[in-house]
Amino acid sequence: MADDTEKKIVRALNQNSRKSFREIAKEIGISAPAVIDKVKKLEKAGAIKGYIPILDPKYFGYDMTAIIAIRISNGKLIQTQEKIAEDNHVFAIYDVTGEWDSFVCARFKDREDLNTFIKYVLNQKYVERTITHIVLNVVKDERRLIV
Repeated sequence: MADDTEKKIVRALNQNSRKSFREIAKEIGISAPAVIDKVKKLEKAGAIKGYIPILDPKYFGYDMTAIIAIRISNGKLIQTQEKIAEDNHVFAIYDVTGEWDSFVCARFKDREDLNTFIKYVLNQKYVERTITHIVLNVVKDERRLIV
């Protein structure tokens, strides 16, 4: 469980992960070596899994986001999800309760790109059925964990 200092460090990194340890130390009131030690501890524990830029999908031509519900048969849920996850369009797959087995969140350049992906998914051996929802507007899409 994260302590208060670790949470402050993570909040600072969430604001700008390129901020120097010295800047973070000054901001939260501890020494730079203490920040370095805490960050290394968080990385080693797997609490910080990496550092990536947050990109704008539209800038790269991915103007369409879809959420696809999938029904998977014969208990082959994980195997099928892992196969679908290999596709670069996919940015999240959720194993869920309820009427559907899985929700796939993916980005596409256009309808044809989406069409090709849906046919790929439906061609998977254990996929019984899908239903696709096109995202019209994003109200919130927070990729950081706010602690």
